[in-house]
Amino acid sequence: LAVSEINQNGGVLGKQLELVIKDDQMVSSECVNAFNSLAAEGVEFVIGSVSSSCTAAICEMANEEGIVLITPTSTADSITTEDDYVFRACFADSFQGKIAAGFAKEKGYDKVAALYCTADTYSKGIYDSFEKACGDYGIEIVLTESVSDIATCTDFSNQWTSIVNTGVGFVFAPFYYYTVAPYIVPQAREAGYDGIIMGSDSYDGANLPDYIGYGSDITYFDNVYFTNHYDPSDSSDKVRLFVEAYEAEYKETPHAFAALAYDSVYMLSAAIEKAGCASAAKVRTALSDRNTEYDCVTGKFTLDYTGTPIKDVSIVKYVSDKKTGTVKTLLDSKAKRTGGEK
Repeated sequence: LAVSEINQNGGVLGKQLELVIKDDQMVSSECVNAFNSLAAEGVEFVIGSVSSSCTAAICEMANEEGIVLITPTSTADSITTEDDYVFRACFADSFQGKIAAGFAKEKGYDKVAALYCTADTYSKGIYDSFEKACGDYGIEIVLTESVSDIATCTDFSNQWTSIVNTGVGFVFAPFYYYTVAPYIVPQAREAGYDGIIMGSDSYDGANLPDYIGYGSDITYFDNVYFTNHYDPSDSSDKVRLFVEAYEAEYKETPHAFAALAYDSVYMLSAAIEKAGCASAAKVRTALSDRNTEYDCVTGKFTLDYTGTPIKDVSIVKYVSDKKTGTVKTLLDSKAKRTGGEK
């Protein structure tokens, strides 16, 4: 969609953008093969990959080949480092944990509980940052429950029973949407927990019918919040116009991954325009300029010294609609990362 819009408006430096698409199948080894294929074709700019594990597999290759790599959605802290060819449109995992702790503080909770997966890098990384931030905010984590396998675990009833017994009203549970919708949320409510369940950007999409169609009460999703990169309910003109264009083209509402991929293309085109040429080395220098502000769907931001955006985080909540029998997302508030880092 972004490439189409840019080309319809004259392209970049008077030339049309051409998309060369490879499927990495969400497998690191396939991602390496896809990247090598693009490099062999002379591609100098890559948007991708989606997952942190796949992107991590090609970061060193991008630096060695001198290929600009912008990942829309790889949130692992280690993806971007100082002075290289790798950038991103999303915020990092550790930031989400900080924001979740800040949200708990803002809501008046000084005692909370947590549930996460010890063996999953994403879940554990976000929990670790949440734990640290709770210490900074003076919040006590009275109980931490965990599982060891995020892919196969479907029964959280014992963990929720233990959490209910603490009497806390705020639980941080960074899991993926396909676990959150059919298992985490319904089992929490069935165990008697009616407080806030707070998650991360991986909750985006949990309200899709494929995941909540397990016979659970849709009101279970009330009082469920998560950090995200944007929400289509945002009233800003940038978001509204993007959502309208996306829905007209694809007949569905765009989730955050779509918005971040869209923003990545516009970041790249802006950097090429600023560089005045399509040289990867010069475009990399343009992207490294910490004074450049990008005005995108997921917010206005500059990049920090590693190439990660300093941007707002959307706090999104789920709201059940009994009339339609659906669960919707609504933008609750925004929190901003400060630019005080190195």
